[in-house]
Amino acid sequence: MQQALVWQSIQVYKIPILEISLAVSLTLLSTLLRFPALLLHGLLTYIQPDNAPSQNGGVKAAIRRPSDGNAEPKPRKGKSKEKFEFDENQAQIFRLKLDEGHLQSRLYFKDYWYSFTYSLISFACLSLHKYLAAGEGGEERDGGAFVNGSLIPAILILIGILKLFVSLGKVSFERSASKRSEKRFGLVVGVLGFVLGFIVCSGFAGSVLDFDLNSLDGYGKFFIAFLMGCIGGFLYMAAGKNARSFWIGTDQTRSNLSIISCGGFAKTILYGNYISVALPVLLWIRPLSEILYKKDSGNADQLVGRLGFARSEFVNLRIWSLVASACFQLVAIRPNLQMFLNEAVLSWYQRLHASRVPDLDFSRAKVFLHNHFLCLVGLQFFAPPILPGQSAILRMQWKSCSF
Repeated sequence: MQQALVWQSIQVYKIPILEISLAVSLTLLSTLLRFPALLLHGLLTYIQPDNAPSQNGGVKAAIRRPSDGNAEPKPRKGKSKEKFEFDENQAQIFRLKLDEGHLQSRLYFKDYWYSFTYSLISFACLSLHKYLAAGEGGEERDGGAFVNGSLIPAILILIGILKLFVSLGKVSFERSASKRSEKRFGLVVGVLGFVLGFIVCSGFAGSVLDFDLNSLDGYGKFFIAFLMGCIGGFLYMAAGKNARSFWIGTDQTRSNLSIISCGGFAKTILYGNYISVALPVLLWIRPLSEILYKKDSGNADQLVGRLGFARSEFVNLRIWSLVASACFQLVAIRPNLQMFLNEAVLSWYQRLHASRVPDLDFSRAKVFLHNHFLCLVGLQFFAPPILPGQSAILRMQWKSCSF
């Protein structure tokens, strides 16, 4: 009798038990196999030592100042007789391939680790839930949100969003990670984002932007506007780094340096990244969205519009376009991080050729900071695709939760 009751309980709570088991197993597997570190493993970073030794112990300089050891420098006429001494060994820069031991010593590695792990677990549980729901005809089981398994993925996604948002806010206030001017511009963007969010939530931009927030009260609209301002301010510095990575990766500087150039496939990813960000935004512009559907239809699910999209289908199209854009941005994280590290090499190269006796202290500090804040920048590149994707999926998942 007791065994029958236990078996019946297992059958009733089969889906949440499987989801919890998957979450625990994936957490242990991620800890053992180091999934978050795989995204950064193998990136090429650079080190500019204070005094390069005569014997490098097998470490080969990636670039050194062009010089001919046999040729004697010719005296220049009409100049001062003061001799400038410059040690060519100090102009060398060394390339290093990152492994997990190097990554663990970087700042904010744990924040990046946990944000990646929470996002991975939430998406895995959501995929399992959709697979089990499809096995039962695509309909949710009766008995509530916990029994049909829709509550656990929603909670995990919400935890992942909160963790990523808190980590993003923490790295945005890091003193040495960005310039003071960038922080001030980020504050200005945050204020403008709050004002724009308040205008959108109040319905004043209804003729341009297609957002339906009439169901929210005053406090809810204020919270949404405040959240838009915070996200805009936090992501401003990430957007600046992303733009510089695109600028260097596509060789807009025309430096023709082989050490910082990327191949054709990586350039395609960088170009496609910007296209994937811009296209989903067009679906929320009312004059363009009305080409696909019309809101004044008597039946919201009736096929109307030029392309025959139903209102419900068009909403799903918007959400899945955000998910597809997030996937493309995730693919572009690694090339963007490599271009971020290569930016320090470009600074070193420009300083090296700026004068006859270059001052390499600035470039040495820049190489060190880019190497030291790699995980911080990785977290900033990881947040933009994950936050919209998780928010869109959370909206779909929360609607399926029947309490």
